[in-house]
Amino acid sequence: MANTTGGSNWNLPNLITIVRILLAPVFFWMLLADNGADGALRWWAAVLFIVAIATDGVDGAIARRYNLVTDLGKLLDPIADKILTGAALIGLSILAELPWWVTIIILVREIGITVFRFVMLSDRVIPASRGGKLKTIMQSVAISLALLPLWLLFGDWIHWVNGIAMTIAVVLTVYTGVEYLVAARRENRQPKPSAQA
Repeated sequence: MANTTGGSNWNLPNLITIVRILLAPVFFWMLLADNGADGALRWWAAVLFIVAIATDGVDGAIARRYNLVTDLGKLLDPIADKILTGAALIGLSILAELPWWVTIIILVREIGITVFRFVMLSDRVIPASRGGKLKTIMQSVAISLALLPLWLLFGDWIHWVNGIAMTIAVVLTVYTGVEYLVAARRENRQPKPSAQA
């Protein structure tokens, strides 16, 4: 795949992204191996997810600061996010800790918009909105709270906090998905810029 800056695709930001993708199945195994027992594996799975999802900002910051943005990175970064998020949501639903409809709504939106962006808008760029960025943060927070067995430390009331956080994440997920499609439709109605000589 071509490199936007002309350098190597195998730079530090891309390697971080690849490590995030490779950590996803390890996290998924740890989560399911605990089987809802809330033991050490559950804590380690939660910590692994939090570290992996947090590095999303790290690789992006490094790529922008040192001019290491590549087409490969642009492709892999959202894939890594979707794999990590999807693994967490599916795992929580398998453990019956999260309704399947929540998982389905979030995954359909995330995968659908990603595919739409690559297939339908290859020649146009729809910038991420503030709502989209807030959605990503809220999803990460809600999933992290759901993964961490904090009820062992604070009691069952923490489930209410988790439920509120996940509800906000779902609402933002749906809202920003619709917002993106509206923006894309508006953009498609604009004439394409003429090719430069």
